[in-house]
Amino acid sequence: MKKWIVLIAVLGIGFAGYSIWNRKPGTTQAAPLENARPTTAVISPRDIRFVVNAAGDIGPDDMVSVRPEINGRISELPVDIGDEVKKGDLLCALDDRDLQTTRASTVTDVEGAKLQLEQAQRNYERSKHLHDDNLISLEEFQDAQTAYELAKNGLERAQRALDQVDDQLSKTRIVAPFDCTILTRPVSIGQAVSGSAGYNSGTEIMTIANLKEMIITAYMNQADVIRLKTGQKVNVQVQAVPGLNLVGTVERIAPQATLKNNIKGFATQIRLKNIDPRVRPGMTANMTIPVASADNVLAIPIAAVFTDQGGRYAYVKTGEQEYEMRPIELGISDYEFAQVIGGLSDGDVVSLVRPDVDAVVKMPSEKSVGKVATLNSSAAESTR
Repeated sequence: MKKWIVLIAVLGIGFAGYSIWNRKPGTTQAAPLENARPTTAVISPRDIRFVVNAAGDIGPDDMVSVRPEINGRISELPVDIGDEVKKGDLLCALDDRDLQTTRASTVTDVEGAKLQLEQAQRNYERSKHLHDDNLISLEEFQDAQTAYELAKNGLERAQRALDQVDDQLSKTRIVAPFDCTILTRPVSIGQAVSGSAGYNSGTEIMTIANLKEMIITAYMNQADVIRLKTGQKVNVQVQAVPGLNLVGTVERIAPQATLKNNIKGFATQIRLKNIDPRVRPGMTANMTIPVASADNVLAIPIAAVFTDQGGRYAYVKTGEQEYEMRPIELGISDYEFAQVIGGLSDGDVVSLVRPDVDAVVKMPSEKSVGKVATLNSSAAESTR
């Protein structure tokens, strides 16, 4: 008997605990969502902006790998990574002592060749007068003439040798070809380097680039590239510099698609001018390219546009549970709204979901098809 009394007491306590727990606010059944997804929308004017979004890598416009034209040893290296230099400033100099010695010897050869030429010219002129007076033989006169020609050739050879040495000396000093910034400098003073005509096109002394203007290289897909044209303005945001907004210009669009990361795209170059000094090569740029726009035109949500047998329709609400299936004509669109060219009017209520078949009580008439859905004729054509 006691066992039954204990069992009944336990069951009573359990039932009471469950009742208390069930009355707690956190355990009540979920109420219907107040912010349920809307099922209708009102046709009204708005601005529509269709843009193409893309990402690309920022790189310098002009970038040059600096390599010496002759072999030598670095004697001067006044610049380092990050330095900004002007056009004509010294970037690197090679030891020219051997060339200076060779030049001095060559200058001596040139002076000697000039003296020999002067002597040969005097002998030739004297022999010519003597030959004209029949005082020497023709053979002696021709010998003097030959010596004079050989002396002229000797001077030309010596002068060419001097010019060659001077040219090599000029190549020992490498100057900046344009205003630039030093990107890399893998060599040091005293290091031997090879000329560009030698093995592996010579030793790279440094890499320089013009960072005043940069190029963004992006790969556009075939659906977007047909909407682009050279000279088009591009809004640019740099991921590494939050809040920085730049404006670029589409400069070049590749005529043929290429594969990058197994994705087919068209290489597109966007030029940036007046670069913020915080922007550096290798950063990623996010671009927004305006393609088309329409101001103050009637717009319909994309969700309210339905397609049936190749035509576009909207379900216009005509009663509490009644809709009219009305064909519509659309203009430009973005990712949320489309411009209404015809078929709807300002204030029309359209369904965002396909109504039940029984709710569509009236099919479109010819008059409803011809409705013009704009505030005025100028607003309907305000596209650019």
